[in-house]
Amino acid sequence: MNVNSAVKSLVHYAQKNNMIEKDDEIWAINSLCEALGLDSFEDCEAEDKPLEEILDCMLNYAVENGLCEDSVVYRDLFDTKLMGILTPRPSKVRADFNSLYEKSPEFATDYYYKLSQDSNYIRRYRIANDVKWITKTEYGDIDITINLSKPEKDPKAIAAALKMKAASYPKCLLCKENEGYAGRVNHPARQNHRIIPMTLGGDDFFMQYSPYVYYNEHCIVFNGEHTPMKIDKSAFEKLLDFVEKFPHYFIGSNADLPIVGGSILTHEHFQGGRYEFAMAKAPVETELKFNGFDDIDAGIVKWPMSVIRLSGENKQRLVELSDKILTSWRSYTDEEQFIYSETDGEPHNTITPIARMRNGKFEMDLVLRNNITTEECPLGFYHPHPEYHHIKRENIGLIEVMGLAVLPSRLKTEMADLAKAMLNGEDIRNNEKLAPHYEWSKMIKAKYEINEKNIDDIIKEEIGIVFTSILEQCGVYSRDEFGKKGFIKFAKSVK
Repeated sequence: MNVNSAVKSLVHYAQKNNMIEKDDEIWAINSLCEALGLDSFEDCEAEDKPLEEILDCMLNYAVENGLCEDSVVYRDLFDTKLMGILTPRPSKVRADFNSLYEKSPEFATDYYYKLSQDSNYIRRYRIANDVKWITKTEYGDIDITINLSKPEKDPKAIAAALKMKAASYPKCLLCKENEGYAGRVNHPARQNHRIIPMTLGGDDFFMQYSPYVYYNEHCIVFNGEHTPMKIDKSAFEKLLDFVEKFPHYFIGSNADLPIVGGSILTHEHFQGGRYEFAMAKAPVETELKFNGFDDIDAGIVKWPMSVIRLSGENKQRLVELSDKILTSWRSYTDEEQFIYSETDGEPHNTITPIARMRNGKFEMDLVLRNNITTEECPLGFYHPHPEYHHIKRENIGLIEVMGLAVLPSRLKTEMADLAKAMLNGEDIRNNEKLAPHYEWSKMIKAKYEINEKNIDDIIKEEIGIVFTSILEQCGVYSRDEFGKKGFIKFAKSVK
């Protein structure tokens, strides 16, 4: 494929996926030629090739002709520019979305999700590289993923970013000003990025999809203003407003304190999508009653973390009870259970809320969180403990709370190398990369008869078990009778 063929093929691709019309063909060819520094174009037959193959040809041409440096960051900046030429304008996307929404919210999100992939905002070929599996546990099927779709910056781009002046536009990766932004080496290009406006809780919000889609139709819903994360009564209103508009989606928020936040705390945003996590499938194991809220079903969920589930037909009543529980939890201390609302003036208690529609009723899961630290656990007591840092030491945020482990990319090579070492009987204590897995590998070898056929599955199974144990560590109440007693004590304290 030469550059002329690539241009024609990309225009054909855009027509086939309803990004441009047949009448746009000559304009689209000329616009792409301009971006590639081509003074003329030799007409040819379009080739029906995968998008990444077409773009790769154009990127190679750009590199060879000094238009782009040959590194992943610069290539991403350049191919996003090319796709931005062909992506429908925001007004068109919003008009089409709203027109489809009138017929069905699902029609609207189906269109928008497909466009986000067709425009290469969501890079399908990178998502396909993610490693995924399921581990069966007493709490249900836990999803595990080693995420490989986010490319690592190369040394050249890192060096260039260090020399750049600090920029304040856009203020962060979630700001509405990212729509159509050209990007730079320390900020991704977004010419092919389109956002959908909506009103939640009386405030202006926008919806987009995550470019790294950890699960099906993984969307981000963010405030139109660059305002900090805050879990309060208005947050519950916004979440329930969203699921009322899009009843086929769930939506939740990361907590608003460090350690238990796991996300950008400087910009209010939520995450949702069309996926049923293990936590959503988990049953209520202990019923709860809250005074004055007999119309709301409530209970403790059978889940490794500490979750109160509320369900009812009246949206405002759910908001009021959620707010009462949050207010009580913010100031709640139970020294026997090692729960402190604050130490030295630093607040510790907050909530990770998740909303959905189920059988025509509003449902809200309130996950109790606490970010206290100790000498033994300086990164957080209700956080992955040091013995599990060889698998995961990062914060446990909303997605993981619901039962999907997002594990670091290093694990893919580490697990392959560890499997070989275990099969060969190697002593890994002097291996810098594998030494942190030493005690864990000893346990695995004692537990199983390992061989070449089963070692990979055994390692995956044990990673799932570790993640489940991490979730139990992050629960503020233990999963035994002592913890259950403390949990019920808190629920009775809510006035």
